[in-house]
Amino acid sequence: MHFNIFLSGEIHSSWRDNLIQKAEKLNLPVDFSGPVTDHDASDNIGVNALGDEPQSFWKDHKAAKINAVRIKNGIENADLVVIKFGEKYRQWNAAFDAGYAAALGKSYIVIHPEDFTHALKEVDAQAMAVARDEDQVIEMLQYLSQK
Repeated sequence: MHFNIFLSGEIHSSWRDNLIQKAEKLNLPVDFSGPVTDHDASDNIGVNALGDEPQSFWKDHKAAKINAVRIKNGIENADLVVIKFGEKYRQWNAAFDAGYAAALGKSYIVIHPEDFTHALKEVDAQAMAVARDEDQVIEMLQYLSQK
């Protein structure tokens, strides 16, 4: 079985690259997509494309709308969404992506540290699995890919 997987959530570490490299090494039948992970590019696309904004709200609003085109499309076209909640920043966008995936009836797996369990209980309740790291996701993908 082949899977199209959208990698959502935290953009401040190399978790996506690690997951992709492990999947490639195991020759798993998966294709990955995800959001733009260059933080500055993501934050500034609105003003870069549409012009400066004197208020940060409107700057962020423009960027969020443009970024949503890619993210919504990625989630809608995914067979599985993997969403990582990192430790450094609060990823409200990741929680929104999980809710969107759930509303669409998409299967999703979350990755987060144990101490986030209470804060993410509703997100976890809708997930197909709650992993602690990328290796657990790889283990699941190996299983799901079996003939």
